[in-house]
Amino acid sequence: MLNEKSKPKILIVDDIPENVELIEAYLSLEPYDIITAHSGKEAILKLKEEKLDIILLDVMMPEMSGYDVCKLVKNDPETQFIPVLMLTALSEFEDRIKGIEAGADDFLTKPINRLELKIRVKSLLRVKWMHDRLMADRDSLEIKNRIQNILTGIIPTLLQSISNDEKKIIINQMTGMVEKTLLDIYHLENRKMDFAYAGKICAEIMNHLGGDFSSVMVEKEKSWIIRGTKCPWKGEEARKNPILCTLTRKIFSNITLKVDSDFSVEALKTIGNRNDCCEFLIKTG
Repeated sequence: MLNEKSKPKILIVDDIPENVELIEAYLSLEPYDIITAHSGKEAILKLKEEKLDIILLDVMMPEMSGYDVCKLVKNDPETQFIPVLMLTALSEFEDRIKGIEAGADDFLTKPINRLELKIRVKSLLRVKWMHDRLMADRDSLEIKNRIQNILTGIIPTLLQSISNDEKKIIINQMTGMVEKTLLDIYHLENRKMDFAYAGKICAEIMNHLGGDFSSVMVEKEKSWIIRGTKCPWKGEEARKNPILCTLTRKIFSNITLKVDSDFSVEALKTIGNRNDCCEFLIKTG
């Protein structure tokens, strides 16, 4: 599957309306979201407005040629990995070299063959999907590494004999550091925060940190059950330190407070207390 969450978004750019209509017709049976532009300048505007997966770009256009548009796409860090398939009536070797220098990923010579167009588009979309997947995996790994680096510096202190008051201070410090990292990397402040999503977001964050958590909403009681079978806090280290379960509860509490100050979080089971899993109850009152 090229795109697991939504239809791949394709921008078709050609100054001749009939050419745009023909390409749309060729791709109409495929699961694509097609956007069109009839000039290079319009294409640049669409590029800023839409999150594109591929651009089908005519070379010969007035005012701004396809080469110029392609250069702008490939020189911008935000768009440089969008594949550009150049559509051209030119077949000279020098013209293709010019397209390669502009950053084009592939070429189709007009008149366009329907089967060849579909194959080239699918191939480039597959490359784009693989790139996006790698970037998502990299970001997820970065989150886990940064959080675990924070904990690596603090856990030795937890293993020492300290007073309850000191434990509370350390837990508050850890919660603040973890939450700041999540805000910086995971953009938690931009997430939709209402009760219908609160439990899912809590579980999702634990999973991004390396845990295995799921959530179930109990609508009648207006509550969430969050269950974890794998703890993100340094694996077996969590079984030795119930304090780390308190860290999880504190993070959940901070998240739900963004929804409503009446919500509370209760630990029903914790791996740190030798249970087979963690279970947390988010409820009102």
